[in-house]
Amino acid sequence: MLLFGLTVLLSAFLLFEIQPVIARAILPWFGGSAAVWTTCLLFFQVLLLAGYAYAYAIFRYLRPGAQSAVHVALLLASLAALPVIPAAAWKPAGTEDPVFRILGLLAATVGLPYFLLAATAPLVQPWYAFGSAKAVSPYRLYALSNAGSMFALLSYPVMFEPVLTSRQQALGWSSGYALFALLCGASALRARSIRSPGAEAAVAGPRPGWGDRLLWVALAASASLLLLAVTNHLTQNVAAIPFLWVLPLSIYLLSFILCFEGGGWYRRGPMLRFLAVALGTMAYALSEGFENTTLKVLIPLYSVGLFAASMACHGELARLKPHPRYLTSFYLLIAVGGALGGVFVGLVAPRAFGWYFELPVGIVACAVLVLIVLRRQGAVSRSVWWVAAGLTVAMAFFLGAEMRRMAGQARVIARNFYGGLRVVDSEEREGRARKLMHGTVNHGQQWLDPARRQMPTTYFGPDSGIGLAIRAASERPNLRVGVIGLGTGTLAAYGRPGDHYRFYELNPLVLEIARSQFTFLEDSKASVEVALGDGRLSLEREAPQNFDLLALDAFSSDAIPVHLLTREAFELYFRHLKPGGVLAAHVSNKYLDLAPVVEVLAKAAGAGAVVIDTRGDEQKASFAATWVLVSRRPEFLRHARTAPGAATAASPRKLRLWTDDYSNLLRILR
Repeated sequence: MLLFGLTVLLSAFLLFEIQPVIARAILPWFGGSAAVWTTCLLFFQVLLLAGYAYAYAIFRYLRPGAQSAVHVALLLASLAALPVIPAAAWKPAGTEDPVFRILGLLAATVGLPYFLLAATAPLVQPWYAFGSAKAVSPYRLYALSNAGSMFALLSYPVMFEPVLTSRQQALGWSSGYALFALLCGASALRARSIRSPGAEAAVAGPRPGWGDRLLWVALAASASLLLLAVTNHLTQNVAAIPFLWVLPLSIYLLSFILCFEGGGWYRRGPMLRFLAVALGTMAYALSEGFENTTLKVLIPLYSVGLFAASMACHGELARLKPHPRYLTSFYLLIAVGGALGGVFVGLVAPRAFGWYFELPVGIVACAVLVLIVLRRQGAVSRSVWWVAAGLTVAMAFFLGAEMRRMAGQARVIARNFYGGLRVVDSEEREGRARKLMHGTVNHGQQWLDPARRQMPTTYFGPDSGIGLAIRAASERPNLRVGVIGLGTGTLAAYGRPGDHYRFYELNPLVLEIARSQFTFLEDSKASVEVALGDGRLSLEREAPQNFDLLALDAFSSDAIPVHLLTREAFELYFRHLKPGGVLAAHVSNKYLDLAPVVEVLAKAAGAGAVVIDTRGDEQKASFAATWVLVSRRPEFLRHARTAPGAATAASPRKLRLWTDDYSNLLRILR
């Protein structure tokens, strides 16, 4: 029991530890998009299915000795993949949809090791079950497996990410995998002497029917769909950071542990009443009145909702679990369901829906599935079932109306790998305006009145930090201005004849909308060009641009992608600035205090930093904004420190310098 238990525990830890490790390592290559994590989850779910299918096939069709030989051979082959450090050749070269590049990168880097880790739990458990007449229920090993997974997820953002660089994390994981290969190889050799499961056929429980098998798939798919949909919903509005990746996944795993541990944690009656309240609350939270709700409310709300749904789905799975003889097929079909949920959110929904409608679809699907289970098993009276069905229909109509409202209000509503965008016309006190919304955040606004449409608005008003920097630079003719992040192209409104503005934009959809729905680029008096691709990667490939001013306004909803705020990134920026040029970083954020990070980076680059924190002006459609102005020119810094809202960037905390290998978002949470 000890050998098998250690093997399962370590494999589960490594299985889930590698997910944030590899995702964090490749995140900067793909613009810091939240969809990187969704794509990684899709890959891991599909490979989990492949591992379960392999375990099912060799346990069913090979003798114990052959099982051992095949598995040991694959373990030895997988060691050639170590260390699991992604090759730079996988960096994107253009603006093509990166989903399949990410999938290929993951397959080449961690494919075989992850495949074997995925196969461990469903293979070692029947080895244990049929290896000793005194073996306890193998489902206890399943709970142990999920406990190892849970520890991996919870420990990463607290114990490993804040301390270790990305390379150190990969090397540490690779060492752990080598130990796992040794333990798993020993388990496989020990399994040569297990008795054939065919001997158990006479005493095995009833063979599961197709109805049960379909429910295994559907319940697993429903929980998986909601896991990814909730993760998408949260990360779209903050940042693609490991904490917001692992929280929903930890909740999902916790439900597995509780439901399969065998202690009676899942009680259908109370849990289904809890589920009804949770699904209804999540549905209501998707309505218009919740669009500006803080994450202090939304994170607990959706976490509780996901927990209730996962407990219901996994609790019903546990009630339907078969005799150990059918263990591998049970796990295989659970993996099929998990992969289907991942494929729906990662591949189908972005192409089928114009917006993030998979969460309302997942809420309704979960409710319908529970109704099917209750009806099939006769678990409640007819009257109770019909009341529940009526409430489900009402919730579906409500969510459908909200989806139609959101689509109907927008001139344009679209999504791609990099996020969802809406263009909305609204009646403001000072006139009609057109807005670009990314998630719930306004990332550009233009007056529709032709006389006012060239006024810089939102975070880029004349009194903002960027307005100050442009005025100071405008003392010289023929300015060269670089901007990482296009938005609506608002900064082009400052352009004068002879000036040159060069925008860097990762998302082709943003450029399409800026040109078709807004006129800042078209009306600018300066010459304007837009380079498609990640701003940092584009600058790395270009000769020095000799910018007078370089502005950072690349948003991932309400956050700047972390890879734009590292020592290596700042070295690159100063290589493209003229001597005495100014770097302006837009760090407005409800959840993260980014100004101290920029101060530390500026100091490391031999420059000074001044924070310009300005209030909004409703009449000018200017928003409250925080910019950090960085320069090596003392006279500019002295001038900036006398501006309204100016303050020397400072932090009561001692922050470690961020690099491409290290960052710590937990330290700067507000």
